Amino acid sequence: MMNFSNVLIRWYLQNKRDLPWRKTDNPYLIWLSEIMLQQTRVAQGTPYFLSFVSAFPTVFDLANADEEQVLKLWQGLGYYSRARNLHKTAQYVANELSGKFPDNYNDLLKLKGVGEYTAAAIASFSYNEAVPVVDGNVFRVLSRYFDVETDIAAASAKKEFAALASELMPKDNPAIFNQAIMEFGALQCVPKSPNCGICVFNTSCAALQKKKVDQLPVKSKKLKVRNRFFNYLVVADDNENTIIQKRTAKGIWHNLYEFPLIETDALEDFDFISANIQEEFFKNNAVISIEDCNDKSIVHKLSHQHLHIKFWKIKVDGTIENGVDAETLKTFPFPIVIYNFIETN
Repeated sequence: MMNFSNVLIRWYLQNKRDLPWRKTDNPYLIWLSEIMLQQTRVAQGTPYFLSFVSAFPTVFDLANADEEQVLKLWQGLGYYSRARNLHKTAQYVANELSGKFPDNYNDLLKLKGVGEYTAAAIASFSYNEAVPVVDGNVFRVLSRYFDVETDIAAASAKKEFAALASELMPKDNPAIFNQAIMEFGALQCVPKSPNCGICVFNTSCAALQKKKVDQLPVKSKKLKVRNRFFNYLVVADDNENTIIQKRTAKGIWHNLYEFPLIETDALEDFDFISANIQEEFFKNNAVISIEDCNDKSIVHKLSHQHLHIKFWKIKVDGTIENGVDAETLKTFPFPIVIYNFIETN
């Protein structure tokens, strides 16, 4: 057991990536990086981390920021509830805890948006508390090395793998062990076709001996994906002003902005859209022209939903109420698929 962690830590010290949040034990910065890296790859998350730290160097700066500024900086990272929770937690830590993060796993767990994994990461990296982190990387490394066939989607899996990691973890240096096992899963023991030939564990890994590397970890099937059909109305009046609205309903993209939306049950054509526009949206302005901006719908994949998105350019007569000009438009936080449309049209 000790040998496993020694070999692992030695590998880590020779192979670890130079990442900005590894140079600190400041809990604010570690919390920020961990929230950003949930459901986001390191290469994608790093520039966001750097721009957040530059905009909000302390938890007080983030707490005092405007939610729209936070969402705008987050734009493109997805899973926007992370950003809203991040902002609320910063306000809680700044205002209720005088800017000091809880210094132990159990109290960190009480923070909004902080689950077991993030709490363990902050507790071990900032305060050297001996709690194991269990994420997808850890499931994969341990299930392969020890040939554990527990379904990682099962409720009991986390407990079993945490107990195993805890046994392996050197209690005097939990932080480096946690960093090492996650990094090993990210760089060496990758999900598909890992290069076992160069692996430091290739003489002791049970999955490799039994030719089961590609079968582990065991994970039961995911939820069914829901298809939704969004038709966005990109309006332009005589002044080239347009209309946007804020998504206030709970669900995807909460508090982000979008164009007026007609959501349909299937892909709809020009006739359907033109018939529905005048009735619904522009009672005060005559529609001059309607143009289909993308013949095929753009498929935007979220974890449990596939959005089939079409943009329709609508030219209207006169001026629209509460119109937004092109410059102002770019200052609002949008879902990335709408932001990309605005940038290229």
